[in-house]
Amino acid sequence: MAKTNLVIVESPAKAKTIGKYLGTGYKVKACMGHLRDLPKSTMGVDIEGGFIPNYQPIKGKEEVIADLSRAAKSSGTVYLATDPDREGEAISWHLKELLELPDEKTKRVTFNEITKKVVNDSIASPRALDQNLIDAQQARRILDRIVGYQLSPLLWRKIRRGLSAGRVQSVATRIVVDREEEIRAFVPEEYWTLDAQLSRIGEPGRFTARFYGNTKKKLELKNEGEVDAVSEAVKQSPFTVVSVKRADKQRSPAPPFTTSTLQQEASRKLNMTPRRTMSVAQQLYEGVDISGEGTVGLITYMRTDSLRISEEALREAKTLILGRYGEAYYPPSTRRFKTKAGAQDAHEAIRPSNVNLSPEDVKKDLTSEQYRLYKLIWSRFLASQMANAVYDSVAVEVESAGYRFRANHSALRFAGYTAVYEEGQDEEKEDKASALPDLKEGETVALAGLAKEQHFTQPPVRYTEASLIRAMEEKGIGRPSTYAPTISTILDREYVAKEGKYLRSTPLGEVVTGLMKQKFTDIVDTEFTARMEESLDGVEEGKRDWKAILEEFYRGFDASMKKAETDLNGERIRVPDEVTDETCDLCGRKLVIKSGRFGRFLACPGYPECKFTKPIVVEMPGKCPLCGGRILKKTSKKGFAYYGCEKNPECSFMTWDVPVKETCPECGHTLFKKSGKGFKRPFCINETCPNFLPEDKRGYRRKTEGAEKNAGQGETEPKEAAKTRSAGAKKAAGSKAKAAKKTAGKTAAGTKGKAAGKTEAKAAPKAKGKTASAPKKTAKKSGKAGGENG
Repeated sequence: MAKTNLVIVESPAKAKTIGKYLGTGYKVKACMGHLRDLPKSTMGVDIEGGFIPNYQPIKGKEEVIADLSRAAKSSGTVYLATDPDREGEAISWHLKELLELPDEKTKRVTFNEITKKVVNDSIASPRALDQNLIDAQQARRILDRIVGYQLSPLLWRKIRRGLSAGRVQSVATRIVVDREEEIRAFVPEEYWTLDAQLSRIGEPGRFTARFYGNTKKKLELKNEGEVDAVSEAVKQSPFTVVSVKRADKQRSPAPPFTTSTLQQEASRKLNMTPRRTMSVAQQLYEGVDISGEGTVGLITYMRTDSLRISEEALREAKTLILGRYGEAYYPPSTRRFKTKAGAQDAHEAIRPSNVNLSPEDVKKDLTSEQYRLYKLIWSRFLASQMANAVYDSVAVEVESAGYRFRANHSALRFAGYTAVYEEGQDEEKEDKASALPDLKEGETVALAGLAKEQHFTQPPVRYTEASLIRAMEEKGIGRPSTYAPTISTILDREYVAKEGKYLRSTPLGEVVTGLMKQKFTDIVDTEFTARMEESLDGVEEGKRDWKAILEEFYRGFDASMKKAETDLNGERIRVPDEVTDETCDLCGRKLVIKSGRFGRFLACPGYPECKFTKPIVVEMPGKCPLCGGRILKKTSKKGFAYYGCEKNPECSFMTWDVPVKETCPECGHTLFKKSGKGFKRPFCINETCPNFLPEDKRGYRRKTEGAEKNAGQGETEPKEAAKTRSAGAKKAAGSKAKAAKKTAGKTAAGTKGKAAGKTEAKAAPKAKGKTASAPKKTAKKSGKAGGENG
């Protein structure tokens, strides 16, 4: 009897999908990522011996290793089917070494998409492990280990414990720091605009033309005197239309997604962080249970910098476009996009595995995040294969007293690809100009009025997560798999803070970057880092020796380390406090931002004489349902987010639910949504409103029996939070007995094991007093605590 073959993948979800496609004769198991790595406690690299890594089984993975070892011994062929990139190749190599698999029974397979055809085709055409890919990953891993384990301790000794440095994260931090320095150094310059309100003689309606210059060139109005001079001149002279240009302008669709552009667009359109985007994309790639289809991998591999699309997928897209939209919506020839120079081009662009599986077809089987991201990927791919959008464009130029004014208008004539998808923008564009009348050259128009406005040039805009990823990609910093973890790292280390959607460097990030720029120029030099990425690509292509690259890098790095140790001997660098506009309630000093175990908070700089602290607050959309005041987001001492009225303690409104900008169409009250990751449907908390959604239908998780028992044993939460279970009602607070009866048995969101409300109760902030602890009530009074934010 033939032995069963073993297929090893990285995740259980992928194992489930592939197992269904392969059927009997194969057993599919998940290795859960890396099983072998450099040890955490030591460097783990013999630098003097020629950069020999000392790989060890990862602690906690013993059961997985033993299970795979047993399965491999009893199997025929072992197919290593980890992800199709450097990291996946290295995981397969580690599996082969760790499980002691002989060459003759070990095969490597990769899946660019997890569909039945591709899975079976790949199993039928296995290959050997690619040593070049493995060596490229080893070189990256050892480089990062050397930098992290030698440079980070220096930062601990000279600045603060818990800091870290890295080839990519330090450069990403520098990009944000440099932008902040540009903003500080920016000197605004004054300029003015002058708009003429014009109309056709004897006809109603007006159009606006903006000052452009004189008959010879474009001019800038730099002060009010220049504006007034132009205004006085044109008031005394008629306005004549000197040119009318009409044209058809065409816009082409954006190419399908790469890793970088997917993260950027998901950030702009879906408000997803890069890390969350990649997590959800991984779920779509590995497979989702679809009604009538079983487990289906919905998208192709999501770590790619290629714009290549398979011919089969192009044909399927053409068929769908012609059938659904008609011939006018398909371009004269199939669109093929050129991958940018330097891209690895190992995989296709990110696209739906089956374009005929529309987002609406699978919506009921997906989570809200999966649906929104799948719709984004599906729409972008389909639009990339559609005809151009066509616009009717009109440009009018009028003249008065030797000065020229211009008016433009553009109207969509044929939707083309915009019927499916339009690319998002990092910055909002100005409002579109109003429609223009059917003007003729030589026609005189009447001046209805002039409007002048003063402006000042603006500093460069801070980076968003999306624009930082684009900057990293343009500068060659990192690779598709590193963008998301890099941004998460610099935020977690508090080198960068996120304010709204923008990233701002912190004093800590600026001090660390300053030290790096002074002592380790290469590490934070964008060109040096980009060249290193090119060297790693050379290893992957078989053109460079990985140990030679490590040797070349280490010579300069080691010399810089020794010099920095000597120069900084006995010196400790102080991180300046970040001063805010808020004042201490006790002594009146300006509060500063401090960092603790549970994140950033406001504190008095007069410590230890004055120990006043308070949470950092952020203004949220919407209005308080009790008094109409602003709603502020605050952070408790335990690091949990909650929301309260700005007039606290006079107004008692406080909640764990998140206010949103939408208002209830029935009562006009601010809507709220359940806290936590992912898209949540907003609900109305006004009990007198027809749209009121009771608590038991808001998606809160139910308490365990142990949590119910503990709820009556001193567990507490903010007094105001309990009241918001009926916020917006005529009597928000109610009696204790009524509130306890009403909310008994409700959820304790974010619970882990027993005592759901315990952590959140201690975390809740004070409404008044010296510290950020809140007034307390029993958790039994409130069904839900704030752990979902934790």
